[in-house]
Amino acid sequence: MKIKLTTIYVDDQDEALRFYTDVLGFAPKADFTNGPFRWLTVVSPEDPDGMELQLARNDNPAAAAFQEALFQQSQPAVMFYTSDIKGDYERIKAKGGEFTMPPTDVTASIIAQLKDGVGNLIQITQLNW
Repeated sequence: MKIKLTTIYVDDQDEALRFYTDVLGFAPKADFTNGPFRWLTVVSPEDPDGMELQLARNDNPAAAAFQEALFQQSQPAVMFYTSDIKGDYERIKAKGGEFTMPPTDVTASIIAQLKDGVGNLIQITQLNW
């Protein structure tokens, strides 16, 4: 058994797709609609058949409340790992990423946080081991 998919709720799927591909550098994986429903995922270009991140519309009250509560508590909705946080920080910042925390040393890692522009905080982590 393996984990293949995780979901993040977003305010606007088109804007989310732009951010997660153009700014963060992920690749589109699936994008299809069925009536009002849109299934939209992105993947790491380093592992195109690996874990998918679903960019799901927050159009139900539970999803919207969950998303808003995490954001208000400064809790990241998702965490990505990198081996070059300072390089990724500079690359993402140059593409318009709005960081709420620059790369910061914490126990056993360096973390940075940024807004995704569609209702979430994102954490980028580089492990120090």
